[in-house]
Amino acid sequence: MIEITILLVVFLAAVAVGLAWRLRQGKVRDTAAPAESAPDRAALLAAVGFTGTGPLVLHFSADWCGPCAAVRRVVATVTGELAGTPGPPQDIEVDIDAEAALARELNVLSLPTTFLFDAAGTERFRISGVPKAADLRTALAPLTA
Repeated sequence: MIEITILLVVFLAAVAVGLAWRLRQGKVRDTAAPAESAPDRAALLAAVGFTGTGPLVLHFSADWCGPCAAVRRVVATVTGELAGTPGPPQDIEVDIDAEAALARELNVLSLPTTFLFDAAGTERFRISGVPKAADLRTALAPLTA
């Protein structure tokens, strides 16, 4: 009987952790305190093509990442909708294997991961998983004005 109780407790704990993980995926999270951009971070962003003329949507992907294709579609749709704004967003997709130094600098632990930077290169938002288009648009719109 004790074995069944232990098995049931472990199962319920696993379900709780799985539900918590699933609820967190795809949510746009504001970074706690936008810190000044480190010089090496600015250089790494410039190396992948960040121009600083408007906000940046930077998403990490890999060839072996299935959900990354969905992120690619969502980001392309939202950046296309905001292309006519005063500061149109820049969309850059980065292969995590090719840009490992940037992934380390930004503390990317899972794929897909998407970042929103303002025109100054300060990280504003981080999204783990596939973002919802409405949430991405809401987070990005104030940065494009």
